[in-house]
Amino acid sequence: MTDETLGPGWERAAALDDVPEGEVAGVQVGGQPVALYKVEGELYATHDICSHEHAHLSEGYLDGCEIECPLHQARFDIRTGQAMCKPATGPVAVYPVRIVGQDIFINLTPAA
Repeated sequence: MTDETLGPGWERAAALDDVPEGEVAGVQVGGQPVALYKVEGELYATHDICSHEHAHLSEGYLDGCEIECPLHQARFDIRTGQAMCKPATGPVAVYPVRIVGQDIFINLTPAA
């Protein structure tokens, strides 16, 4: 489902209630795996697959604004996508997030 008021590329990812404070939720948006995070009332979205190995970040441990991969403990900054420690050296994509009513929308075009 898209929202015409947001413009092209925006797709509904989840309801606000689907992402509790301090938690991460894995969703599918446009056939892509996406991890949604809520930290201190702010929502963030990244690609849900670790850049090191094929593991879902949404199954990892969220510590502030860092997500730890459940497979080899690589850590990523959810605001920038940057790898914070090895074994990951490459970033994960970060997606823009908007709220419309009680719904979370993201744009699968990675943020700059």
